[in-house]
Amino acid sequence: MSAAPAPPTAPPKPTWDPKQLEPPYPWLRPTIRIRLTLLYGGMFLIAGILLLSIIYMLAAQALHVGSELPFKIVSGQVSSDVCNLSGEGSSPSAVNAAMNSCVNHQRQQALDTLLNRSLLALVGLSVIAFAFGYAMAGRVLSPLGRITRTARQVAGTDLSRRIELDGPDDELKELADTFDDMLDRLERAFTAQQRFVGNASHELRTPLAINRTLLEVHLSDPQAPPELQQLGKTLLATNERSEQLVEGLLLLARSDNQIIERKPVDLAEVASRALDQTRGEAEEKGVEFRGEIVPAVVQGNGVLLERIALNLVQNAVRYNVPEEGWVEVTTELQPGQAVLVVSNTGPVVPAYEIDNLFEPFRRLRTERTGSDKGVGLGLSIARSVARAHGGRIIAEPREGGGLVMRVTLPV
Repeated sequence: MSAAPAPPTAPPKPTWDPKQLEPPYPWLRPTIRIRLTLLYGGMFLIAGILLLSIIYMLAAQALHVGSELPFKIVSGQVSSDVCNLSGEGSSPSAVNAAMNSCVNHQRQQALDTLLNRSLLALVGLSVIAFAFGYAMAGRVLSPLGRITRTARQVAGTDLSRRIELDGPDDELKELADTFDDMLDRLERAFTAQQRFVGNASHELRTPLAINRTLLEVHLSDPQAPPELQQLGKTLLATNERSEQLVEGLLLLARSDNQIIERKPVDLAEVASRALDQTRGEAEEKGVEFRGEIVPAVVQGNGVLLERIALNLVQNAVRYNVPEEGWVEVTTELQPGQAVLVVSNTGPVVPAYEIDNLFEPFRRLRTERTGSDKGVGLGLSIARSVARAHGGRIIAEPREGGGLVMRVTLPV
């Protein structure tokens, strides 16, 4: 009988620590706390030395002035240009009292002079200290300004910029390096997302286009039975709906990012194109177009901005009253911003359901797409495009039914 094989041994544990090695003397690291401590302590020490030196010189000068005798003896007579010794001949006690008063007066003048000059020196040192402190604080905090400027450039343009802060290995450099690492990860994530959107665009559009072509070929056969014709039309409508859904999802994924290339776009022209594209559908439903369109030029992508206007106008036409409905489209230019407003008649919309309308695949009182009015991405796309342009879109219930959609974009 053979012996049972020995159980496998566990692999040896690694002998190295993957953690980052710490310096041998971490308390010697030139941190911001140590640098600020040395800076403010040195400034206080320098200011104290200067103040003591100035006070010493002023005190020496005051004592020199105060030590001079305010009187002198000439031929046995006491005379003074400062003190009033007119009654010295009458009594020695009167002369002593007069000289004592004169000396006290001279001492008081010296103290007053010292106080006034000390206050002037303190004011001058305070101004110098504040100016020097402001300059040194700006020098210490300059890396933060660089980090802030880089963050704004990244938010406004692209993710390829880096801080690359040089200098001592302190907290600010650690923050800048962490921010650069975060930007690297974000850039890789956005690049992967764009690559996925491009691949998904090709992989999803191709089979849908093939299905549409095959269905159209079979529907063009005059010998096909009516049942097959009806099934083909149903499948063709389903395929068209899937194509719209795919296009909406891809557009929603692309419009979530900031618009890098911007060109002048007139909202009046964008709104006019949207009205022309939906005019036929509005005439079928008996919806009247109204409103005043004035030029309002913004910087952005014309195709995406046209999609905002088209989605809002289409929703206003499709979700309207059966009779005597209208859609009002206006554009206006305000200080620092351009506004596109689309309002319509329609069913009463509760205020607590406004936010749900901007969620993908959400409609009023429904959560999934289940009608032929669209795929449930129109307002989501409009909000994403507005955010990508640095603007916003607000929906408000209109008194009497319907909605008022207000798009605000920076000029």
